Amino acid sequence: MLRKASKEDIGRIIELLHQVNMVHHTIRPDLFKPHTTKYSEQELESLLNDDSKPVFVYVDGEVLGHAFCQVSEVKDNLLLEDVKTLYIDDICVDERARGKHVGKALYEYVRDYATSIGCDNITLNVWEGNDPAWHFYKNMGMQVQKTTMEIKLKHNY
Repeated sequence: MLRKASKEDIGRIIELLHQVNMVHHTIRPDLFKPHTTKYSEQELESLLNDDSKPVFVYVDGEVLGHAFCQVSEVKDNLLLEDVKTLYIDDICVDERARGKHVGKALYEYVRDYATSIGCDNITLNVWEGNDPAWHFYKNMGMQVQKTTMEIKLKHNY
C-alpha cells in the first residue's frame, strides 16, 4: 500500500533514514557523519504536517520504503519560465526489500502525485558513486538536468 506518511510511521522512517545516511557516509565520509539521520522524530512530526513537503510510504506489514518530496514553484521570474517542480529529496527502500519493486512503486506514486497537482517536472540529486540509485533513476526515465562539480581543497579521510 502506498500512502502519505503518518505519525505512526515515524519510528520506521527513522530506521530507513539511518540506512540512507550510511549509504551516503560510505560514499562521502568527508561530508556525512555515520549513524545519524537528517531529521529527529520531532522534526519529522512537524514535516508530516507540511503540505509543501509531502512524505509517502510503501507499507506491506511495515514501512518498507519512503519518499520525501518538496514542491516548489517559480512564477513571474525575470529570467526563468514559470515552472512547478516536485523535488524528490530522498527515496529509500529497506535493505531487506530491495529488488522487490518497492522503489519503482514509490517512484511511480510520486510521479502520479506530481502530475495530479500540476507539476511540470520532477527533480532529484544522486551522489556520485551511488551507482544503484543512478541506474534506478535512469531506468525510471529520468535524465541529467545539471551537474554539480567540486574540487576538494583538504582531505579529511
